[in-house]
Amino acid sequence: YEWLGGTRDDAAGEAFDKIGRTLGFPYPAGPEIERRANLIETSEFKFKSPLLKEDNFDFSFSGLKTEASRYFLSENEKLRTENLKNDVCYATQKAIIDVIVKKTLKAALKYNCSNILIGGGVAANSTLQKELEARSLELGIKTFTPEKIYCTDNAAMIGAYALMHYKPIDWKKINADPELYFA
Repeated sequence: YEWLGGTRDDAAGEAFDKIGRTLGFPYPAGPEIERRANLIETSEFKFKSPLLKEDNFDFSFSGLKTEASRYFLSENEKLRTENLKNDVCYATQKAIIDVIVKKTLKAALKYNCSNILIGGGVAANSTLQKELEARSLELGIKTFTPEKIYCTDNAAMIGAYALMHYKPIDWKKINADPELYFA
């Protein structure tokens, strides 16, 4: 395995959930954001797709979370309509998907991949699946997505791995490193 990139701060699912909380949606908010985003064809405004133009494979969605929340909360309370929520959902989903698709395909091309397998909770997003599949097919790359029931949060996958590979360690010997990257 080779480490190509990772989340610098908020992951895509975390951004969906935090923006959803601002909009008053239940947890997890990703399904509701996708549902509402798909109610409209396009939005009048766009949010920035974080790190889209950087020459790496890292992700960072804390700025998007802040931008979307500020936009929604800056509107007069009377203007915070369901239509505004749908616009925020559309712009949020588009910004996240644009980054994920572009960086995934960039990595696939750089490393001459013929297949892409997506996983994690955000992989359940049908719009992401369709966009990644369409764009990868243009490049001759096949995309595989598990059924929605198997698109679980990465934390659940880590927990399952830990359960299957349990090795007791004295808690006093554990050191947390929030900037953990593989060398």
